[in-house]
Amino acid sequence: MEQISYQIKPRIDKIELPQKLGFGAIFTDHIFEMDYNPRKGWHNFAIKPVERLSIHPAAMFIHYGQSIFEGLKAFRTINNETVIFRPEKHLARMNNSAKRLCMPQIDEAFVLEALKELISIEQDWIPTNSGESLYIRPIMFGTDEMLGVHPSKSYKFIIMLSPVGAYYPEGFKPVKILMQDEYVRAVRKGIGEAKTSGNYSASLLATEIANQLGYTQVLWLDGVEQKYLEEVGTMNIFVEFENEIATPKLTGSILPGVTRASIIQLLRDKNYTINERLISVDEVIEAYDNGKLKGVFGTGTAAIISPVAEVTFKEKKMILNNGEASKLAVELFNEITEIQKGSVPDKFGWITKVVSEVSV
Repeated sequence: MEQISYQIKPRIDKIELPQKLGFGAIFTDHIFEMDYNPRKGWHNFAIKPVERLSIHPAAMFIHYGQSIFEGLKAFRTINNETVIFRPEKHLARMNNSAKRLCMPQIDEAFVLEALKELISIEQDWIPTNSGESLYIRPIMFGTDEMLGVHPSKSYKFIIMLSPVGAYYPEGFKPVKILMQDEYVRAVRKGIGEAKTSGNYSASLLATEIANQLGYTQVLWLDGVEQKYLEEVGTMNIFVEFENEIATPKLTGSILPGVTRASIIQLLRDKNYTINERLISVDEVIEAYDNGKLKGVFGTGTAAIISPVAEVTFKEKKMILNNGEASKLAVELFNEITEIQKGSVPDKFGWITKVVSEVSV
């Protein structure tokens, strides 16, 4: 493992986490950080106390959007082990985002070891109640101090950690989503497949409108013909038809979700007919009208599975499964959470154990 410097803040009191953690509001004491420039490559590897960044107002990511991130989770298992869910897949996706935005590649193996070391130092922050976890947020952004539209030459990479509560603190509740064609999130051959901040800012206005109308999320349509389903807010989407389960194929405008890939693998393992293909709005409406639409659910790191109770498009309101989560959605949610908590065998090799390799 490459040399990491350690600046560990002494802990005086035992960590007392609040009863209601929420999401992304509390952060651990330390971060992992490294810098990049063409002459040194990645350097200044450090695990250090969280501090405010000193950024020049001309830093290029502020002006031109060279900023990417990831989101994954660590858990405490029923055997009191600390584990991370599919970190290799997330770090590989981060490199794909970096490539699309002309940013330097990270050494995935090294960053994974640094992440494991950071978590081992901060493991007292991992909440242990049902549904709780330690959220991991790696970020990378361009730091050149100049104006002009071109790739930055210098970058900063940070991993921060946040203990988070259960996504469904009051039970597994289906959500209402609005399918609309007034705005689009991304287009094929654009940056929709990258996990970059610009994609999320592009979603804000339509999501605000949906929220005002009583919907939790927006179901985005393709940006060209506006007739095919793409993804839901911060989640990929699955549709349960009578004879198959379908999810939009990755056309370049959809984020290739790690939970999406996990669900596809689980479904194939269970011998379900699962297809990655184009799914049109007309097909969904026709299936609903004919009683062949059995359920819809979203997948993502935060919620794992988010069942959908209602989908509305223009004047067409579709109530799914009497407003309840489908049997399949509940089954998949339970299976992934059991794998994450170590309650069932990890036959797919999705779990990475955190074992400290460096004595600090």
